[in-house]
Amino acid sequence: MGLTEYLQAAMSRAAYKLLDDGSYYGSIPGFKGVWAEGKTLEGCRKELQEVLEDWIVIKLRDGDRLPSAGGKSLKIPSAVHA
Repeated sequence: MGLTEYLQAAMSRAAYKLLDDGSYYGSIPGFKGVWAEGKTLEGCRKELQEVLEDWIVIKLRDGDRLPSAGGKSLKIPSAVHA
């Protein structure tokens, strides 16, 4: 699975909640620490995707294992690990 497909699969698992103040909170189950807030649902979704992208970069940099998304894992070219 390529990066774009992985991002889409992860984002399809996102859960959103309307907060008491009218803003939105979103997170992705299984992706610890990936969450966002926004004034609108679309703003929250956009922020959540940016957080997810940054989270993936950090995980790859640190050599950490990424969770599967949609039953599939992100395939990392061996040159990235060098």
